[in-house]
Amino acid sequence: MASLGRLFRLALGATLGTWALLLLVALAAPVQAQQPSSVNPTASSVKEQQLLQELNRIQGRVSIPDKRSGMLEQPGRDWRNFHEVTLRWIGGIVILGMLAVLVIFYLTRGQVRLESGRSGRTVVRFNAFERLVHWMTATCFIVLAISGLNITFGRPLLIPLIGLEAFSDWSQWAKYGHNYLSFPFTIGVILIFLMWIAGNIPDKTDVEWIKRGGGLLGHDHPPAKHFNAGQKMIYWIVVLGGGAVAITGYLLMFPFYTAGIEGMQVAQVVHSIVAVLFVAAMLAHIYIGSIGMEGAFEAMGTGNVDVNWAKEHHSLWLEQQKAAGTDARPAAAPAE
Repeated sequence: MASLGRLFRLALGATLGTWALLLLVALAAPVQAQQPSSVNPTASSVKEQQLLQELNRIQGRVSIPDKRSGMLEQPGRDWRNFHEVTLRWIGGIVILGMLAVLVIFYLTRGQVRLESGRSGRTVVRFNAFERLVHWMTATCFIVLAISGLNITFGRPLLIPLIGLEAFSDWSQWAKYGHNYLSFPFTIGVILIFLMWIAGNIPDKTDVEWIKRGGGLLGHDHPPAKHFNAGQKMIYWIVVLGGGAVAITGYLLMFPFYTAGIEGMQVAQVVHSIVAVLFVAAMLAHIYIGSIGMEGAFEAMGTGNVDVNWAKEHHSLWLEQQKAAGTDARPAAAPAE
């Protein structure tokens, strides 16, 4: 009996030991499975770029539905570098470059004169409503351009000249003008699109006009319809560029409605680049419409242009006017 009891205890001990060993193996298996085959001592360390991304982040909790508004400030090193360095270079090169080209062109070519002189008779080119829309949009654009450029160039250029306090007051009024005049500017762009879309569809006459340099070089006057290829380019710059700055501008004026901070940074980049290109293009437009071409300003000034001007610069349009029965009338006598 003693030997049987000893055997029983041995068997029980062996069984319990086996189960204990199996339990240890089962518990150790998941831990072993999680261990990598090779250990990288820097895998869990914080990289420098991660620290820079978190630098200056200020975020809180808000009770309104839009939780994105809780982000008061977030890292924007790339955006700040673009705004303070890259954009200034782009704007300076584009705008000053355009001014330099216009000055050189004027000094070498001079004003584009009427080859046959004035006829003393005029034809209506733009009606009162068209001119009203043009000048409303142009006036708003000038204020928007000056106040917008102030954001990028005002601090380094104006503070040394007028001081911090005067610059602060000027910038505040510039911001008001920029925000509120954006609405009539947008309305003007829409009206320009609707008024003149029919005459600004590119066609084969534009190809010939471009090949011949638009008559700006030499004394050539390629035929053109109501709008030549150069004017069509300006039209589409106004419509597309104006639409782009309007959309991106409203995203910045009404933050967090459709985009977060990242989206608004992208909107600001697009807004600023399109705006400086827009300004450069309008400088060329203003030059041609004023001192660059004799008789051009009258089209938007009085709405009437000299018949010889129309014959030289828009001969196809003048023929259409004659075919439609539009008679030329004597030019108004200058006031004495």
